[in-house]
Amino acid sequence: MSLDEAQARIKARVWQAIAQNELDLSSLSKETKEVLVDLVTEAALMEMDSGLSKSLLESQVVAAVDDRPLEADPNDDVEVVLWEGRPFLSLTLKYIITDERLRVIEGLIGKAKCDIELVRIQSLDQTQRVTERMLNLGDVVVRSHDPHNPLIVLNNVSNPEHVHEILRRAVLKARDKYKLSYREEM
Repeated sequence: MSLDEAQARIKARVWQAIAQNELDLSSLSKETKEVLVDLVTEAALMEMDSGLSKSLLESQVVAAVDDRPLEADPNDDVEVVLWEGRPFLSLTLKYIITDERLRVIEGLIGKAKCDIELVRIQSLDQTQRVTERMLNLGDVVVRSHDPHNPLIVLNNVSNPEHVHEILRRAVLKARDKYKLSYREEM
């Protein structure tokens, strides 16, 4: 279900609850009623997302204990997580940006992981629709030279400008670290 669909369904339920409970809103203007229902809808969406985040965090603590490596090599470089998030109202998708790669993990019980090395990322874009702007959500579009995943969209992430900037800086640092540069053909 998309964000717009969820928003429309919740808004319809709020109007239905107002009608079923025979609330007297006759003293309010039509615009005020609309604003009130919109605020209740946004609050409900934010609370649902917050609840999903808490339940996912609890399940990740258990998974982190189970995923510990048997023996860590002290000479290995540690990959640093720069950002970790998920799409708004999603249980099955997770995005991780490290100082070496972008990882997309999909699945609740079974997992599918997709990695793109930062040095292979060619360009980044960010988009926000009107409803996404109201909730500070948006999409970050990643184009890469990866033959298996040339286009990845980080859908409905919170604070997309911040995520875009973290990823952009990480890409520049990774290119500098490995002394890579791209020449564009004209």
